[in-house]
Amino acid sequence: MQFIEPKNKNADKVDWLISEQVREIVKNYAEYCEYDESEVVDKFLKNLIDDKKFIDWVNGIRNNKRMIKKMGLEERMED
Repeated sequence: MQFIEPKNKNADKVDWLISEQVREIVKNYAEYCEYDESEVVDKFLKNLIDDKKFIDWVNGIRNNKRMIKKMGLEERMED
């Protein structure tokens, strides 16, 4: 049995400017996936932590422990 996870842990409303094209892509992709738009953006942006160069950059920053913790990368940095 798998338990239900909360959808938006610590979600904050953000004030970003994005192009009309990106808004349309997100809107249509959300409809396709049957998620709401914020869920699509949340899931997609979490893929950024798979960028090895980004992880190497984070790992190279001095005093990065708080950043690593907030991004949930503790296990990945132990490797």
